[in-house]
Amino acid sequence: FAPSGETFLSVGDDKTIKRWSLESEDAAALTPDYSLLMKQTILGKAPFTSVSHHWKQSVFAIASTQVDIWDEEKAEPVRSYVWGVDTVSSVRFNNVETNILASSASDRSIVLYDIRAATPLRKVVLELKTNTVCWNPMEAFNFTAANEDGNLYSFDMRRLDVPINVHTDHVSAVLDVDYAPTGKEFVTAGYDRTIRIFSHMGGHSREVYHTKRMQRVFCVCWSADNKFVVSGSDEMNLRLWKAKAWEKLGPVSARE
Repeated sequence: FAPSGETFLSVGDDKTIKRWSLESEDAAALTPDYSLLMKQTILGKAPFTSVSHHWKQSVFAIASTQVDIWDEEKAEPVRSYVWGVDTVSSVRFNNVETNILASSASDRSIVLYDIRAATPLRKVVLELKTNTVCWNPMEAFNFTAANEDGNLYSFDMRRLDVPINVHTDHVSAVLDVDYAPTGKEFVTAGYDRTIRIFSHMGGHSREVYHTKRMQRVFCVCWSADNKFVVSGSDEMNLRLWKAKAWEKLGPVSARE
């Protein structure tokens, strides 16, 4: 989503970048082919794997064979970063230090960038591939990486030689991670068909969600009101979970 909340971006394997509108006048005249909802289409040179919008400016980062920085008003990237990788699988802007972004790549690396600089900042290589990274929205220097070895690694970007915490419990690859708005907890999606909630300083999960019908979980998102978690899984279903399983929903009585 753009900072204004009126447009959002999508990318795909068809080498296209699409910008969509959420404005009410466009939605009212929506046609079955969604042509009025789409505001812009840009054709790239390689399949795209991830997109992340700057939190304050009208620029966004896209991952493919490299990391490209685009301006919403231009049809070509304004800057490109290459550090000897075949495919960049994910990219994410920092919520607090908004000019900093991180990416994970197929060569098992995590790379940090500053869009004000012409070259990448730092790089760390783990034992197995990192699927995605997520910044802590309250601690500007900390981020968590979801790894293929079933663990999550939290790093301080000022010292990448050793993680500040290792979060275990998944028995297969961790495919996605997202922080709560408070920065105190995060939720993870696992190839082991479970969703787990961790404390940002804890080594083990405080909650695990799973059902008989839910298959491999590919993506998760923590709601902005800090009450719900949304998951997307292999059987093409979205599920809404309570962030706190014991919390009652709905109106409460005077005694409660």
